[in-house]
Amino acid sequence: MATQPPSFETHSVINAEHPSLPGHFPGAPIVPGVVILDEVAAALTQWRAGARIVGMPVVKFTAPLRPQQPFTISLATGRDDEHRVDFSCQAEGRTVAAGRLEIIC
Repeated sequence: MATQPPSFETHSVINAEHPSLPGHFPGAPIVPGVVILDEVAAALTQWRAGARIVGMPVVKFTAPLRPQQPFTISLATGRDDEHRVDFSCQAEGRTVAAGRLEIIC
């Protein structure tokens, strides 16, 4: 397997027409956590083709993410285990989600 860089960053936006949004806090919609995690999984695939998530032992949602609000997904290999990936999602200078993925390649 080729050596992977120890970290990766990408940007994303959840479209206001995303099918999960209708009925999700009408009048003040927020992006459901599962949609954010789906974007994290897509970022992992961009970074490490063929990697699969086998666990999420830690996930915290700390602030709401609004539709059309740009956010940054950062991924970093665990210090002592290449099968652990820490992630963070940032929007407007604040963390909206963070956690750890367990992966296999």
